[in-house]
Order: sequence, then structure tokens, then C-alpha cells
Amino acid sequence: MARLVARRALLAVPVLLVVTFGVFAIAAVSPFDPVKAYAGTAALGADQETLDRLRENLGVDRPFAERWWEWLTSAAGGDFGQSSVMRQPVAEVIGERLVWSALLCAVAFAVAVLLGTVLGVLAARRPGSPLDRAVTSLAYALEAAPVFWIALLAIWLFALKLDVLPAGGLTDTGSEHVTAGQLLSHLVLPAGVLAVSQLPWFTLYVRQGVGDALAEDPVRGARARGLSERTVLLGHALRSGLLPVLTLIGSRVPELITGALLVESVFSWPGIAAATVEAATAVDFPLLAALTTLATAAVLAGNLLADLLYGLTDPRVKLSEM
Repeated sequence: MARLVARRALLAVPVLLVVTFGVFAIAAVSPFDPVKAYAGTAALGADQETLDRLRENLGVDRPFAERWWEWLTSAAGGDFGQSSVMRQPVAEVIGERLVWSALLCAVAFAVAVLLGTVLGVLAARRPGSPLDRAVTSLAYALEAAPVFWIALLAIWLFALKLDVLPAGGLTDTGSEHVTAGQLLSHLVLPAGVLAVSQLPWFTLYVRQGVGDALAEDPVRGARARGLSERTVLLGHALRSGLLPVLTLIGSRVPELITGALLVESVFSWPGIAAATVEAATAVDFPLLAALTTLATAAVLAGNLLADLLYGLTDPRVKLSEM
């Protein structure tokens, strides 16, 4: 296991280098002007000399490769630079928002996995039954629905129509402190919407995996020995049927991050979504590079986690050969 982790860590280094270089290259040809974004409305009445001086102070007048190398060497020492759009160090921007994004993703992911497993098992028990068709149809319908559309529909129904849940934010209006009750009530809608956006994949994968496992000879033999349907399902079919889901965990990380950005934007959740959007539109090189590096590292970690789980749970797979 340690060898696999070390090998993946070494392979992640060139990937992160290419990704960060690409961020600076794309930002360099972006139509957005970082100087005007930094100055705001003051840039409308500023003369060209003032704008050129500000451009020099921000360092955006230099070639993007030079800016990338300077940022990279500083980031290697723990200094990710200063965010021009947030007017604070990049490490502080990420540190203040990452915990809320991590909480949202963790809760949504756990709900999607648990609920998807339950629905998938129920559908796989009786293929072709009304329950199977209902679960499958719902999964395909949710798979086709954009996450922002689901979020707006949830706000209309639960916040505006029924008035049982807050429409967004982290705390109630006028509240100066974050309490556990307020946090839970404000977390329900964004986490629920994000979980619903990931639910179809887990449901369909579990249904297919468990359905195939129920048709295998070992499961038929267990039934022939007189074991109860509950024991056959939970002790044999479910264990074998969930193996493909483990590989799905890593592949869903990019979609989870993208969905989280949209959900955070719709519900005004104080995560990294707002920082990502502002960094992109303002061409904030240090913040944009740090956020992209963080997202890439999360994807690589998700793939590694999926491989580790698959190797630990499937005796046919050896971690030393991966």
C-alpha cells in the first residue's frame, strides 16, 4: 500500500505542474483585464499611466511563464501569494472557505452513497418489477436534470412555497454567530441537492452490480443450501455487487466538485465557489492557480482512494500489482 501511495504521489507532481502552467497560460489570453477588475469602478476614470503603474505593481505586465515560475517557487515554500480580488493572502482565502465546502461535499457524498445503495439493492432484488422500473426511471430522470435546475426547484418548493427551510446562506439573517441548529437547517437544501445530483450513478451501479451478483453460481448455491434471502442478499450478493461502486467513488470526484461549485453559487454557501468564480473573472493568477491545484489534487486523491478500497476489499486484486 505504501508503495502504491508513493508511486501515485510521484506521478501527481508532473500532473500538478502541467495543470498550474495551463492555468497561467489560459488566464494570459483571457479577455478579462485583471487591472480593471482590481480597481473596480475607479478604473473608469483612471488614465492610462495610472493603469500601467497598477499593472506593474500587480505583476501582470510580465510574461505568464515568468509569473507561473515565481508563483510555483513561492508555493513550494508554502507561500501561495496574495489574492488581488480578495485583498488577502491566498492561504487565508482557501482556509476560510475550504471547511464549508468540505462539509457540504462530505454530507452530500455520504447521503448519495447510502441512499443509492438502498435504492439499488431494492431495485435489483426483483428485476422488472414496478419498484425496479420506478427506481430506474427516477435515476435516469435525475441524471438528465441539471444540478442548478434542481437547486432552483428545491428553493421554490421548500423555501418559498412551503417555507420550511432557508433559501441560502450559512446563518439566519442578522445572526452574528454560527450555531449548530442554524448550520444544520441551512445545510439541508444544498447538501440534499448535491446528493440528488450524485444519486443516479450510485443507484444504477449498485442495481447492476447486485443484479449480476444474484445471478452468479455462488449466490445460487447459497440459496440452494437453504439460506435466507436476507443472508444471501447482504452476505453474498451485496458484498460482490458493491465492488464496482468503489471504482465509481474516484471517478465521481470531478463531477462532485463541479456540482458543489454550482450548488454553492445558487445557495450562497460560503465555500470556495464564490472565490473560484471571482478568481476566474478577475484573472486572479495566484488564487486561480491554487484553487485549480486543490481541485486537481482532490481528483487524484479520489482515484487513489478508489484503487485502495478496491484492492483491500477484493482478494483477487493485489495492491503491489496496481
